[in-house]
Amino acid sequence: MPVARTVTPDGDVILLVSGESAAARAAAHAQDDDLTAVIEITDVAPVSVPHRIRGRAWLAGWLTPVRGDDRAVCAALLAERRPVGELLGMSESLDPPYSGRPAWMMLRLEVGEISVDDLWGAEHVDPDELSGAEPDPMTAHETELLQHLHTAHADRIADLCGLLGPRRAEGMTAVPLALDRLGLRVRFAGAAAESSFDARFDFPEPVTDICGLRRAMHTLFSAASH
Repeated sequence: MPVARTVTPDGDVILLVSGESAAARAAAHAQDDDLTAVIEITDVAPVSVPHRIRGRAWLAGWLTPVRGDDRAVCAALLAERRPVGELLGMSESLDPPYSGRPAWMMLRLEVGEISVDDLWGAEHVDPDELSGAEPDPMTAHETELLQHLHTAHADRIADLCGLLGPRRAEGMTAVPLALDRLGLRVRFAGAAAESSFDARFDFPEPVTDICGLRRAMHTLFSAASH
């Protein structure tokens, strides 16, 4: 498991791994662009629901150590986007000691193929789309917000049953499953296990921050209550 990872503006994936890891050892002895690798990313819902895996992604490509001047650039990028305590501020932890292996190694995955299977379906993604993608502004807050909605506002989430139309049934439970800048996804379940389904509620417009999300959620809950 990488300690941290991020994506460069060119679409490469930078990984910080233990110097004793299998990936670090293999990359250190391989010829450049000779070591193929696959990263599998599993997205698990932060709330308790049946079938909690929301999606998986596979990024396949060529793994090489980050060398030369790129080391400082990639270390700064990791520290900015995925801080891991004081680790990235300790330059000696990223440099090989006089003997033995480095404590940590930065690896670069040059992505050649991407596959995604998630709540929206399964498809292949062009690697160029990865380099041009911007993180969703709700990503950093999604776990906390979903857990808060589930524990503190379960009654308001249940009110969303009123927007289901013919799919609405008595005794349904509702759990918030996913949240992004465009809307909220809720998993509804009836008495029978096979009667569960997901419903997505789009916001009137994309949200860019917590204030915008608060307004969007207020509009959604007001529509459900009426």
